[in-house]
Amino acid sequence: MDTLEVKEAAEPQTEKSRSLTGSQALLEGLLIEGVTTIFGYPGGAIMPIYDALYDYHDKLEHILVRHEQGGIHAAQGYARSSGKVGVVFATSGPGATNLITGVADAMIDSTPLVCITGQVFAHLLGTDAFQETDVVNITAPVTKWNYQITDATEIPGVLAKAFHIARTGRPGPVLIDITKNAQLQKFDFTGYTPCEHIRSYRPAPKVRKSYVEQAAKLINEAKKPFVIFGQGVILGAAEKEFKAFIEKAGLPSAWTILGESAVETTHPLNVGMLGMHGNYAPNVMTNDCDVLIAVGMRFDDRVTGRLDKYAKQAKIIHLDIDPAEIGKNVPVTVPVWGDCKETLPMLTALVEQKEHKEWLEKFRELEREEIKEVIEPELNPTGEVLSMGEVIKILNELTGGEAIIVTDVGQHQMVACRYADFKKTRSNITSGGLGTMGFGLPAAIGAKYGAPDRTVVAICGDGGLQMTIQEFGTIMQFGAAVKTLILNNHFLGMVRQWQQLFNDKRYSFVNITSPDFIKVAEGYGIPGKSIDQRADLRSALKEMLDHDGAYVLEVMVGKENNVFPMVPQGCSVSEIRLK
Repeated sequence: MDTLEVKEAAEPQTEKSRSLTGSQALLEGLLIEGVTTIFGYPGGAIMPIYDALYDYHDKLEHILVRHEQGGIHAAQGYARSSGKVGVVFATSGPGATNLITGVADAMIDSTPLVCITGQVFAHLLGTDAFQETDVVNITAPVTKWNYQITDATEIPGVLAKAFHIARTGRPGPVLIDITKNAQLQKFDFTGYTPCEHIRSYRPAPKVRKSYVEQAAKLINEAKKPFVIFGQGVILGAAEKEFKAFIEKAGLPSAWTILGESAVETTHPLNVGMLGMHGNYAPNVMTNDCDVLIAVGMRFDDRVTGRLDKYAKQAKIIHLDIDPAEIGKNVPVTVPVWGDCKETLPMLTALVEQKEHKEWLEKFRELEREEIKEVIEPELNPTGEVLSMGEVIKILNELTGGEAIIVTDVGQHQMVACRYADFKKTRSNITSGGLGTMGFGLPAAIGAKYGAPDRTVVAICGDGGLQMTIQEFGTIMQFGAAVKTLILNNHFLGMVRQWQQLFNDKRYSFVNITSPDFIKVAEGYGIPGKSIDQRADLRSALKEMLDHDGAYVLEVMVGKENNVFPMVPQGCSVSEIRLK
């Protein structure tokens, strides 16, 4: 920890010394960092911070969630929709441990968070005091950095480091654990200086021009180049730079689920979604391209399938800000380490203007095959039961691709990511790497606070919603106008699909009984309705979107409908099944 020394800003803030408590100093620092919204839940060990917060209600909006997991998922949704650092408060012991799932989710999905946890008095540390838990050691594997404060004088400096580490380089969650005595302790507060540099921390790597030149040479020589892009494009605010790059070189481009919306879904070079339930063409063509250019993605196993059969014929260029990701899963021909907002323009300047019409047409041929075999039956079913895909299709028509869609985890997530239309960046918010059921509703609440002028739709399954359904209470109290769309198939659908395909339909504990969701919502003061007829679908979705405030719409969909295409576990991406 001692090596994390703050380099003073060129013009550090100066003010007359004031006697403040640690809690007051913390809140002053949050204000200077530009924080306006905090999600949290009070308790004994963090009570001094909440007492100080009482005098800041006109400057800091605190959203009282119903469970700490809801708080951190809300902070994630806020960060993902706004591009800012999300902030969450929790008390010690169970309050802090209830954050762990969200911290792990934020870590693997590179979401910038600052988590503030209260802790018992310093003299009680290690005594198994009431609600004492060693949250620093518990969260060490799933945070970018964490720190325990036992003296109030550390608060300004540590908080500044926390925000700097959370938002720079590859973003991620940071946790500060503050003992109760440090929250109460008074000291001479002389100001707060945001952190600009930390010794031994290098978030913006030096770009090696020679590697950019090698990458450009490979792209210029390629006959069948293919781009796969992830959330790094969005985190680097490099959407314009990325689009300029693929348009100049005429590069077919496919996205991971976290990279979706970096480029509008209707862009002529956008060839769809990668991965286990991705589109047919980008998966197959991964094993046919001659140069594979990965931008801001980490070659997750759900994208690669079997590594020993992944893109073996291709020369691979990997652009990433995190050197640990380059070569971690897939051998790389040319590593381009750096912020893609810097490296993409350098690459664009060197690549030749091309179109690759014949190569792009191969993607379109496979796309037409998928449309015939999978997409058309899903979006325009002829049977009586409703499909998830047709719900998303009409939602697209009514929102015009302008809405933020937040999904929970399961079949509905894959269907939404496959078929939703997006015109703007930061519009697809989902739990990617950890696959956290219960993410959708609280993350949508946070997303609405992060983008208050945009329509936010939470798409949930009947299973995941019940994990954090209590957050309807947060909506009730604070009025977040989240539209909750429940796609109810009476199953834990994704697990059921695997059991059907790979376990001879041995449906083991995937039948789930749910409450009357509409009555539950009404109990929280949220209007809604449930439908099961195609004739009612469009009008019900329109009613949900037009309603002034939060609304819950439940759509009963086919019980045993499956999501295809699918790359079976243990297969290569080119072995993707259409049915």
